[in-house]
Amino acid sequence: MWLKPEEVLLKNALKLWVTQKSSCYFVLQRRRGHGEGGGRLTGRLVGALDAVLDSSARVAPFRILLQVPGSQVYSPIACGATLEEINQHWDWLEQNLLHTLSVFDNKDDIASFVKGKVKALIAEETSSRLAEQEEEPEKFREALVKFEARFNFPEAEKLVTYYSCCCWKGRVPRQGWLYLSINHLCFYSFFLGKELKLVIPWVDIQKLERTANVFLTDTIRITTQNKERDFSTFLNLDEVFKIMEQLADVTLRRLLDNEVFDLDPDLQEPSQITKRDLEARAQNEFFRAFFRLPRKERLHAVVDCSLWTPFSRCHTVGRMFTSDSYICFASREDGCCNVVLPLREVVSIEKMEDTSLLPNPIIVSIRSKMAFQFIELKDRENLVEGLLVRLKQVHANHPVHYDSSPSDDDMTSPVFYSTSMCSDKFGDLEMVSSQSSEEREKDKSPLPHPEPLTAVFQQSGSQSPDSRLSREQIKISLWNDHFVEYGRTVCMFRTEKIRKLVAMGIPESLRGRLWLLFSDAVTDLASHPGYYGNLVEQSLGRCCLVTEEIERDLHRSLPEHPAFQNETGIAALRRVLTAYAHRNPKIGYCQSMNILTSVLLLYAKEEEAFWLLVAVCERMLPDYFNHRVIGAQVDQSVFEELIREHLPELAEHMNDLSALASISLSWFLTLFLSIMPLESAVNVVDCFFYDGIKAIFQLGLAVLEANAEELCGSKDDGQALMILSRFLDHIKNEDSPGPPIGSHHAFFSDDQEPYPVTDIADLIRDSYEKFGNQSVEQIEHLRCKHRIRVLQGHEDTTKQNVLRVVIPEVSILPEDLDELYDLFKRAHMMSCYWEHPKPMALRHDPSRPYAEQYRIDARQFAHLFQLVSPWTCGVHTEILAERTFRLLDDNMDQLMEFKAFVSCLDVMYNGEMNEKIKLLYRLHIPPALTENDRDSQSPLKNPLLSTSRPLVLGDTIDYQKQLKQMIKDLAKEKDKTEKELPKMSQREFIQFCKTLYSMFHEDPEENELYQAIATVTTLLLQIGEVGQRSSSSGSCSQECGEELQASAPSPEQDSVFAETGKTPQDPGAFPEAGEGDWTVSLEHILASLLTEQSLVNFFEKPLNIKSKLENAKLHQYSLKALEMSHPPQPELKLNNL
Repeated sequence: MWLKPEEVLLKNALKLWVTQKSSCYFVLQRRRGHGEGGGRLTGRLVGALDAVLDSSARVAPFRILLQVPGSQVYSPIACGATLEEINQHWDWLEQNLLHTLSVFDNKDDIASFVKGKVKALIAEETSSRLAEQEEEPEKFREALVKFEARFNFPEAEKLVTYYSCCCWKGRVPRQGWLYLSINHLCFYSFFLGKELKLVIPWVDIQKLERTANVFLTDTIRITTQNKERDFSTFLNLDEVFKIMEQLADVTLRRLLDNEVFDLDPDLQEPSQITKRDLEARAQNEFFRAFFRLPRKERLHAVVDCSLWTPFSRCHTVGRMFTSDSYICFASREDGCCNVVLPLREVVSIEKMEDTSLLPNPIIVSIRSKMAFQFIELKDRENLVEGLLVRLKQVHANHPVHYDSSPSDDDMTSPVFYSTSMCSDKFGDLEMVSSQSSEEREKDKSPLPHPEPLTAVFQQSGSQSPDSRLSREQIKISLWNDHFVEYGRTVCMFRTEKIRKLVAMGIPESLRGRLWLLFSDAVTDLASHPGYYGNLVEQSLGRCCLVTEEIERDLHRSLPEHPAFQNETGIAALRRVLTAYAHRNPKIGYCQSMNILTSVLLLYAKEEEAFWLLVAVCERMLPDYFNHRVIGAQVDQSVFEELIREHLPELAEHMNDLSALASISLSWFLTLFLSIMPLESAVNVVDCFFYDGIKAIFQLGLAVLEANAEELCGSKDDGQALMILSRFLDHIKNEDSPGPPIGSHHAFFSDDQEPYPVTDIADLIRDSYEKFGNQSVEQIEHLRCKHRIRVLQGHEDTTKQNVLRVVIPEVSILPEDLDELYDLFKRAHMMSCYWEHPKPMALRHDPSRPYAEQYRIDARQFAHLFQLVSPWTCGVHTEILAERTFRLLDDNMDQLMEFKAFVSCLDVMYNGEMNEKIKLLYRLHIPPALTENDRDSQSPLKNPLLSTSRPLVLGDTIDYQKQLKQMIKDLAKEKDKTEKELPKMSQREFIQFCKTLYSMFHEDPEENELYQAIATVTTLLLQIGEVGQRSSSSGSCSQECGEELQASAPSPEQDSVFAETGKTPQDPGAFPEAGEGDWTVSLEHILASLLTEQSLVNFFEKPLNIKSKLENAKLHQYSLKALEMSHPPQPELKLNNL
């Protein structure tokens, strides 16, 4: 165990310890008298001394000391009762600390660092034990208090767990605490007087991996857009990394991939996520992936046990998995024996008598008159009780109907009852077909007898049919022997023997039914009688974009096969694809589904083919067939890593493996069906249904290995494509009873030189022998790792496309736009982190156009406006932000896109003066300014301008001529196509003046600006009064100038509101009676402002957005946290950060 470091002086100490091993900084010692076979006097004396001491005072026989070179002071940091225990501590120090200490120059720093690390390890061990025993939640509460105090997050940011570790800053480690919350990874360190805080949102992480640096053999590296961070010296690095992976995966999929992500019920609310939930989720995902079960299946218990396996006449050690609808078993030795027992097939679960030979046994009996004996089950009572409850529920939801009708083959089993029960429905399905009556007559004959299309369109081989048929009969005989020994239903024992039979190729007559068993589609088929027929009735005859795509691809599906040269096959394909699109509108229809479904229809009945398609799209190839094919891209990225691992020479030659990935994408999407002769590709599909995606990975590696030499000699991607296409085109199946069917890639072959033929059975066997060691757990781990990279790749693509559209339209520099996009996206994300669930319109929607994927609401916009807008107006800033949002929200959906946000900022920072004034003008007329504007009805809180002294306008006649000419020039230059802005009323003008006044506050030229705006305001008030009195409806611009010249006030009378003698503090300063007629136009305001040089200088001075962006990055979180902690008091928000 680790010890709290305390200094000891060994110079004059008794020789009570013997040094076993030492290094520059550490010494491992053994207590004299411990483990010595001889009888040395010193050893016996020390042993006697230890023996007479009571248990609390006895000394552990092994210890590790910290020694600083040149110092006589040592510090014990660990002790152990056995040599193995102390060696574990020694190994940990060598791997995690020894190389690190060389970076320190000061000896005191070395001692401080090691002592701090050991203390942190002690604290973590204590908290881990307490967490396991659940005795003292105070420790976690203490960590939570520190987390909240150090990072100032809102209460909604839930802490999941925390660890002691080092964060590397260059070559220097910083000892501290790592906090993992639902949305962020945080690190805090206070070491040698220096404080370090790191906050990394999970959605910003682009890569999460275990790696090694110069000093440490094992670290966790966090890669974001701009930085890499290494964390090391964890007490249990495996546990930390798994928790990190789970948190990153959950958060990224929740926030970036909600198109298809369906969280577990326990994780629907992020604030409820705990460390235990994450561990359970990881185990649940492994369980579903290993046995290829539905996504909704929830794991209840995992218990160690042994299963009686009659074929080996012994009990096989493994684990039992129990879930909502299944009992599953996996042997400890990979591939030795697996069993899947749907509760629907279970008849009874009984406890047997407990004996020494059969401890804690239970018997699970199934409908096909088989029984499975499990022994050595811990907590058997609760396990059986839970199983019986779920068994009763499953049978209540899906009553079992036994089918006693005779069967025509060796695959007789009640499991297949649903097929025969529903077979009479296929005659009715034809009645709802959207074809003409003539076409229906063509299809009517085969539909009352739904059979696999290969049974309807039998083909005879042209070469040695007898030998092929004999090989087929041998295979059938081998399978029948296997069924007798291992079972013939979905509950069969799945062993290495069955894998070898599958690799040889499933016989044509058994293929469809074994696909149903291996994928467990047979359970869905049996549980949903009539479901497919109802879907067909509801879907056929409807016309939409999906059905148009399906119709377009129908005749492209295996056009070389006679079954799809006939309307019977085309009609069946149409029904299956349309029914599935109706069942799962999120997927609808994707290209490559037609090819896969065509092959399923060749070997399975129509309803069976539908449920096989369901199993493939929703369980076996998750997220493959959707808008962004995320699942396929993830597997391509995994495939690239497997190439680097297993074929390093090829990976080294192909600098960019993404080229190979683009070639291999169709391998995964169509399971090699589109690029390999059909009679060979179906053997690949056999392996896929038995082993899942693992079969495609290993076969892809085998194909690349077979062509590695030629690929290494290829000069470009095109040549590599030719090499692989020609190889795949010449893969034959010598055992196929039917004739070869033309390949899609026949045009690649060279007729002049015969290309060597590869037998598919040999290729599959090689793939298992050379690359079959990848476990499901490893593949799922790689998928989790690469899903982060793929999702972030989509985010980068979205960002680049948005910026590509925006950059030509604004004057803001591209690097500044890049940072603005990050701030805009972060504002959206922070709302998702801490605010209540919002309508889907507010969430990230990857299916929308790039520019519309991230949108912000009025509150988020107000935060960004305060941070990056140059028009900060003190407490008035929030009101101005609200008006700006209303102005930019063209479609009134209460959401704003990035382009509108940036366009507005571009005017504020880079616009000409007239553009800025026009924007300000529009912010003070409808729709930006509303009747219910919270500030529009209030009196001005500050004087609009100083009234302590009279204003002198100077040469009135010259000024009026200049103003008149400006108005005329502006009218001429105005774009004829531009819609004329409405004139501003007196109430709106008051708000306009108030905004200008607020903008000038704290400006270096504040007094001059106030004086100038006072002058301009006086003139505009007089222009409005002239317009109010005028009865003419002609051009206001010209008449205002003439009237203003005739009624210009004398210098003695000129002061603000001279006629009423009231200041703007009085709401009665502006007469209400004629307010509806008092107006000024944009041209009036702009021309008036142009007369004052100080105002012109203010609006034309260059503005630097970079300082605002830097400030925004520092304060965006704190502003949001402050708002979340004080929601009723908006005046406390930071307005001038």
